[in-house]
Amino acid sequence: MSRSVENSGTAEVRNAHRFDPLRLEKWMKGKVAGFSGPLTVLQFKGGQSNPTYRLDTPGCSYVLRRKPPGTLLPGAHAVDREYRVISALAGEGFPVAEPLGFCADPDVIGTEFYVMALVEGRIFWDSAFPDVAHDERPLYFDAMNETIARLHSLDPEAIGLGDFGKPGNYFERQIGRWAKQYIGDAEAGRVASMDRLVEWLPANIPPGEDEARIVHGDFRCDNMIFHPGEPRVLAVLDWELSTLGHPLADFAYHLMMYRMPAGITAGLAGLDLAALNIPSEADYVAAYCRRTGRAGIPHLDFYIAFNMFRLAAIIHGIKGRMVRGTASSAHAAKAVEGLEPLADLAWAQAMRAA
Repeated sequence: MSRSVENSGTAEVRNAHRFDPLRLEKWMKGKVAGFSGPLTVLQFKGGQSNPTYRLDTPGCSYVLRRKPPGTLLPGAHAVDREYRVISALAGEGFPVAEPLGFCADPDVIGTEFYVMALVEGRIFWDSAFPDVAHDERPLYFDAMNETIARLHSLDPEAIGLGDFGKPGNYFERQIGRWAKQYIGDAEAGRVASMDRLVEWLPANIPPGEDEARIVHGDFRCDNMIFHPGEPRVLAVLDWELSTLGHPLADFAYHLMMYRMPAGITAGLAGLDLAALNIPSEADYVAAYCRRTGRAGIPHLDFYIAFNMFRLAAIIHGIKGRMVRGTASSAHAAKAVEGLEPLADLAWAQAMRAA
């Protein structure tokens, strides 16, 4: 079964994520302008971290994202930060879903949550864009490239996000954070390549001036809603990992699609890009550099290795939640299958950077 079929659309709310719709309806009547029930609640199939729901009324539809129930790792699932960043970006005209209300009271549905507008459009779960016409594929890649370059061109201070993260030493702090989370989640077990990366990465951080921009943290095609018929990004989704950080780390995460095999997050490695009319990695990097005023990206292999390690640590966390029974996606087990291959691939990138 394809990732698109597995993750697209909605289903009945999973037992672990149920709540009383009437309590939510009462809250929305007081907090969301123009709301009028009755309310129907379904759960989106996709997503691994914060449970996401479709809310339908006779006159309007909404999306709710919540912190998952159960025992959580410290600092994870910060839906309040998601709401803050999309509120700031919406004010700048950046493509995000319109934020409509945040609730910190766990008595409403059991955990913190926020509500945003439903954006109708297309989500592509395969980075090869197989459902797009051959001659239009470069346009979709250019739309993604333009969107991430635009994000990294925003001044955090100017849009009220100057304190959204700690400036400086981004790689050191991020490697430490994910290494600590990986090591601390004993229930998920250990992976040999991850253990090697925990030692290698902090000892090989490239020298140079650090940068601090708004970074998405999980920028990929399936976290974007495209216009129903045009190569245009209408909304970037899933801002849970956003912070202030190095823009090249964020771009390299997005660029991983070129070095990941199809079996791991639907990557492009091993595909005939020219035959598919997909821009090469070099051309994609050049377009980003042109848009952001860079001559190039030295140390790209390190940035890729770091991001593969980080993604593997995230999947390791999904494995831990699966063991504890709090994984947000019904397909968590399949995601976890890619943990060791991804960790091995990350180590191979590290050796390429050495």
